Amino acid sequence: MAEAHAKHHDYHLVDPSPWPFVGSVSAFIMAFGAIAWMHKMFSGAPIVFGIGTIGVLYTMASWWGDVIKEAQYKGDHTRVVQLHHRYGMILFIASEVMFFVAWFWAYFNSALYPGYEVQATRDALFGGVWPPKGIETFDPWHLPLLNTLILLTSGTTVTWAHHALLEGDRKGLKYGLILTVLLGATFTCVQAYEYSHATFSFAGHIYGATFFMATGFHGFHVLVGTIFLLVCLVRVYAGHFTPKQHLGFEFAAWYWHFVDVVWLFLFVCIYVWGHGAETMAHGAH
Repeated sequence: MAEAHAKHHDYHLVDPSPWPFVGSVSAFIMAFGAIAWMHKMFSGAPIVFGIGTIGVLYTMASWWGDVIKEAQYKGDHTRVVQLHHRYGMILFIASEVMFFVAWFWAYFNSALYPGYEVQATRDALFGGVWPPKGIETFDPWHLPLLNTLILLTSGTTVTWAHHALLEGDRKGLKYGLILTVLLGATFTCVQAYEYSHATFSFAGHIYGATFFMATGFHGFHVLVGTIFLLVCLVRVYAGHFTPKQHLGFEFAAWYWHFVDVVWLFLFVCIYVWGHGAETMAHGAH
């Protein structure tokens, strides 16, 4: 009987799992609660949203916990399975790239053609310049530059942790991950402080909408990446990861470098170039 169930291939056929069903039901409850809350349909909407959110988070933790067990204890992550996981992560990051392309497109579509004659309302709304009249942009050489240095430093510390893992240096791995998590948390705090001092809001004009959507979603990705690395740090203390098998950490490092690169584009295009455009517009007037 045991021979009948012996695996004669390198592929991993997952066991039946409740998490796709539980996750879909939780996501539906969360979405329904959010819509009801925003439209003020009934007083208990925030509670419904909270229940759905807890269900989604619990599903994520449990499902990924099962994946960790498959990799760490069951030996299901063969070289073929690891290769396919890498393909999946590459495709996921590619989809994230296109997600940010959409926000950059929205920003540059307005920034490059503020007085586009086909869109007659643009001249009236923007005053024919970008950023629109009345918008005071952030000084890129203050907090944005500080956050750039923080993220670039975090890229070096996560790389240090990765190389330490490959060399079997557990102490270097822990220190590198701790520093990266602290730098990621610092970036989030600095960006929150920056937002609190913004002279413009999300609503009412295209500049605020594109600025906060692009930088805000990046900030959300930094938060997700920080949690990703924090989970890896917990797993390191639990004795997980070896120089030959550490997909979880490798994917976290990939994701973090992606976040770094996106921020460089945001810093150059929205902060530096946008502030320069404002300076030239004021000089012209």
